[in-house]
Amino acid sequence: MLSIGRVLPPGTTVNVGDSPNAPAVAWQPSLWADQSTVVDVSFRGLERTQLDGDSWVDHCPRWMSGSERAFEELLRNVAWSQRRRWMYDREVDEPRLTSWQRIDQQTAVAFKWLEDARISLSAHYEVRFDSTGINLYRDGADSVAWHRDRIPAEIVDPVVALVSLGEPRTFLLRPQGGGKSRAFRLGHGDLLVTGGQTQRRFEHSVPKVKSSGPRMSIALRHGVR
Repeated sequence: MLSIGRVLPPGTTVNVGDSPNAPAVAWQPSLWADQSTVVDVSFRGLERTQLDGDSWVDHCPRWMSGSERAFEELLRNVAWSQRRRWMYDREVDEPRLTSWQRIDQQTAVAFKWLEDARISLSAHYEVRFDSTGINLYRDGADSVAWHRDRIPAEIVDPVVALVSLGEPRTFLLRPQGGGKSRAFRLGHGDLLVTGGQTQRRFEHSVPKVKSSGPRMSIALRHGVR
């Protein structure tokens, strides 16, 4: 495991993993990259959008300050993997890297700022977030197609909290099966929370773009098997 707490110089290219063939991420921190990571427990600036009578989404720009240090810590210390999935008639690499952790009494959260975020979000939304899934979009070619999260049917009104780090990317949300989409530019510590029937009736995507710096999305969920 690489050391944490050291700010990378501008223009640094970071190798993910120990293999010489591991993918590389061009990460260029700003002058504020040494700022401590802190979440806004007051949720000041949070705005709710009602999608229909039972579905909503909350958006809070820059909810997490010092997000560049958080990005670097995760980039250097998380065990990243690349999943494979069937597309049409063949198996292909998913165009992003992922990491997942279940949180219980035996499993501690590795980063204090992430535990602060989990506790604060759990209290605010009155659910116990017990897993974190982290997605790394290395550049504009990394993406995720339209989909809904796989959530157990017994969770009537699932709440999913997304904290975005790094370069902002467009996050799209639309009714299941198609229709007009809503766009959110997420990065630099922004918070997006879906609730009610949003995960049942709506789907989301992060489309490819011509050029982009790296972005991470931290998804906190509750009741996931």
